[in-house]
Amino acid sequence: MEKRIEIMDTTLRDGEQMRGVSYSPSEKLAIAQILLEDIKVDRIEIASTKVSKGEEQSVAQIMEWAQKNHYADRIEILGFVDKTESVDWISNLNGKVMNILAKGSINHLSKQLRKTKEQHLEDIKETLKYANQKGINCNIYFEDWSNGMLYSRDYFYYLLDNLRHEKIQRFMLPDTLGILYPSQVWQFLKEIISKYPSLHFDFHAHNDYGLATANTLSAVEAGVKGVHCTINSMGERAGNSSLDEVIVGLHDFLKIKTGVEEKQLFKASRVVESFTGYRVAFNKPICGSNVFTQTAGIHADGDRKANLYNSKLSPERFNRKRQYSLGKLSGKSNLEYNLEEMGIELSQQQKKLVLERIIELADKKEVITEGDLPYIISDILETPQKKSFNLKSCNIITSTELKPTAVVKLVYRVNEKDKDIELEETAQGDGGYDAFMNVLRNITKKIKYVLPDLLDYSVTIPPGGKTDALVQCVITWGQGDKKTFITKGVNSDQVLAAVEATEKMLNIIALQKKEINN
Repeated sequence: MEKRIEIMDTTLRDGEQMRGVSYSPSEKLAIAQILLEDIKVDRIEIASTKVSKGEEQSVAQIMEWAQKNHYADRIEILGFVDKTESVDWISNLNGKVMNILAKGSINHLSKQLRKTKEQHLEDIKETLKYANQKGINCNIYFEDWSNGMLYSRDYFYYLLDNLRHEKIQRFMLPDTLGILYPSQVWQFLKEIISKYPSLHFDFHAHNDYGLATANTLSAVEAGVKGVHCTINSMGERAGNSSLDEVIVGLHDFLKIKTGVEEKQLFKASRVVESFTGYRVAFNKPICGSNVFTQTAGIHADGDRKANLYNSKLSPERFNRKRQYSLGKLSGKSNLEYNLEEMGIELSQQQKKLVLERIIELADKKEVITEGDLPYIISDILETPQKKSFNLKSCNIITSTELKPTAVVKLVYRVNEKDKDIELEETAQGDGGYDAFMNVLRNITKKIKYVLPDLLDYSVTIPPGGKTDALVQCVITWGQGDKKTFITKGVNSDQVLAAVEATEKMLNIIALQKKEINN
């Protein structure tokens, strides 16, 4: 890896143009800190000028933090060709870098701005001059550049010819509507870079045809010095090029060096999911929940014998772990992986019976998780052993005026020969389920159980809008050393579905504790 590419992340500006996405000032600051300090991208674009008072507050907070931590020159703000207004907006908030949004196609220029190319050029130069006077460095976007190259190339080259000697750090070329394919990107950029070898060009892809990552890699092959991305491909319409996919492509295929810390990408994806409410597709490369999960038994068997289905795109690179799902395509190796994770030992005959039951359930479209294993094992082997934990009663009270309160009575039995112990506690929380978990923490402390961390919590409701529809709650738990397991609950009440999933978690850790003690 000799060549180095600049990575500019625009999750906080272009990514916020996704419908229904609006970050609070504290959320914007948190994402900015993750991008610069943890992931270590080269630059970030955080806002557009003149949007709102809330945007001013966000920019002010980020710039205050950036100045204290020497990041101010790596934070960029989109401004417009309006001579003084955008520059003043940025300057008043202590911004140091302005990305000027100019028109890259004659169609946008004539029909949106309704100006001549000479007028637009003069406006750009006046805006640049004023920014320089204010001590603000400038990059320039050529909006709709891809259509400009397709239908008004002379106009685009007119702008470049007349701006190449201005104080512009980077010339940024956006495929604004995501209309190009990789060979076009390579051809256009190769032509431009050969004409202007001394200029710094960035490429900015959109994903309307699902080609943003491929187009970005083609741009790098053509010789651009910087590329733009967003976390989780956030952005208008189909979104932008995805940060994680581009980074992996640069590292693995093009052997290009970046300063990005791969292990931080998954964490950042989850943070943006949390702030936006938009979950990434389960099969999205790198950060999707399913991408490091093997389902087919032949794959699990091959991995178990010789890691035959592993590649250099390993989950460990992203601080993740490979998993082996349970379903109708599962084989013995899938089951053995999950049993080992839970610390459960079975004979070969017992494994055979359990696997047959898993396949039978999955064939009926039932979802099988690792958390279901103890119950399947108990059912198949007809063991008389009772659950260690039984939820005898649970009363969760919520109202508009009082803090949610949970009253829980839990029956606990250490061993079959022991008597049941009733444990009752009351606690408050920020929500009904939080109050319930606070009760459990109080109870488990008394009996010296360590609860796992709640890593993920998802609720699924069937379509149709019926108020009595069953809710499925799926919770992912973590137990150190990256060991995870999943439990699910189904109930017509969302909170009680989560309570059911949590009761299963308690019995799983109880079973693990017994295995260790034995």
